[in-house]
Amino acid sequence: MAANNFSLDRLDEVVGSLPAPERELVERIYAISVVDGGVRVPPGMRDWVRQQFGSIETVSQQKIVRVTNKVTGEDVLFSRLRALRPIECKVERNPAATIGDDVKSDLFDDPFHNTPEDTFGRVVGKYCVTASNVAKFDAFHGLVIFNDFSPLDFTREKIDDYIDVALEWARKAREVQPEARYFAFIWNSLWRAGASIGHGHAHVMLAGGRHYARIDRLRQTAVSYRQGYGDSYFKDLFQAHRAAGCAVQKGEVSILAHLTPFKDKEVILMSDELTPSFKGVIYEVLACFRDRLGVTSFNLSLVTPPLAETEESWEGFPVMLRVVDRGDVSERASDVGGMTIYAAGVISSDPFELARQLGQCLG
Repeated sequence: MAANNFSLDRLDEVVGSLPAPERELVERIYAISVVDGGVRVPPGMRDWVRQQFGSIETVSQQKIVRVTNKVTGEDVLFSRLRALRPIECKVERNPAATIGDDVKSDLFDDPFHNTPEDTFGRVVGKYCVTASNVAKFDAFHGLVIFNDFSPLDFTREKIDDYIDVALEWARKAREVQPEARYFAFIWNSLWRAGASIGHGHAHVMLAGGRHYARIDRLRQTAVSYRQGYGDSYFKDLFQAHRAAGCAVQKGEVSILAHLTPFKDKEVILMSDELTPSFKGVIYEVLACFRDRLGVTSFNLSLVTPPLAETEESWEGFPVMLRVVDRGDVSERASDVGGMTIYAAGVISSDPFELARQLGQCLG
């Protein structure tokens, strides 16, 4: 990962200083613009601005960076000041107390009696068990319910077990419907990430016909990229991040501090196969989020190429994991507003700092 002191608001300088082949690769994928936003601070606000943001000058002349992935259309706006803005919608009590209340009314405390099972039965692991989702959003939509109540009580062995159980669930589902071949594993940690039940659990899906739209769109984009440039989009994406100082290779696993994240602190892992070492890196990244970065609420997505042959091309599509911080669980305000939904992502965390932290965690 990056061992320098660069930051996202100097990304244009970073890219401009690269040797020509690396600069051209980054610029093939990314468009970067840096603008200044001017503000006139009235006298009555100046004391508050100094206290909140450090100085009048910091607010009067704000540096804003826009990074656009020209291949996928992902677009993000970065302003360091947004991390310092006041948040008035705070939970008045300790979030741990709220989690404690959830324990008292835990719907998943006895999944064998309190949750439905799939028509092909359950998969029982060492640290989790599957259930059928009582309100499905697809024909094959199950849950991997963790034995531990808290989703943050994970270990390397537990992460392995959660994923292995999900894959075994998919294998059993395919025995019922062989044409269902598109696998996805989604983990929403706590309410900030959209979990309706506090007890640790993940969703596992197996779609038929075609993969879910955003995944299939990425596949189509990668196919078009290969046709246009003769290279793998995913390999070039990694090389562009590594050139900028925001990626590292650990064994067969490519690790990116994403330059156009959905929200703050998004990490992408890619590998040709879902190996034990890949699962080990998943644990290391999540442990870094929890233990070093203080992340408690996150969204995690694990997708693989189809589990059987398909008519459409998946050449070069990797096993891909994405995980993103969803913010302070003590805040009632959502971290996703209309700008993120309808226009472009807005972030306040710096991928370069995330890369430095990951580099220290991953050795």
